Amino acid sequence: MITIYGIKNCQTVLKAINFFEDNKIEYTFWDYKKQGIDESHLEKWCSKFGWEKVLNRSGMMWRKASDEDKSKVVNQKAAIEFMLKVPTSIKRPIVEMGQSLLIGFDEDNYAKGFKTNT
Repeated sequence: MITIYGIKNCQTVLKAINFFEDNKIEYTFWDYKKQGIDESHLEKWCSKFGWEKVLNRSGMMWRKASDEDKSKVVNQKAAIEFMLKVPTSIKRPIVEMGQSLLIGFDEDNYAKGFKTNT
């Protein structure tokens, strides 16, 4: 089962969704803006990619955060706490397929990871 984690109105998430739909690959979508996300997912993603990559510090929600909140994010535990509080600060999309994970959208990586002929 493939799950795409992200928010529906994100252009990068829409590229990933379009990739799966164009290639007739079944997936489920998890909108962490509406449905939230749990700590265990964030821990797994941070272990794989590093918290610095999972936390989208170039995104609008990070830029809108107070300097006080930002100054507290100095390690994985603090980053996870911030992302639990502000799930739209999570890099997107994150795609899970069993134990395999992809972060962001790169059509070549998706084509390799899902063995398509795009």
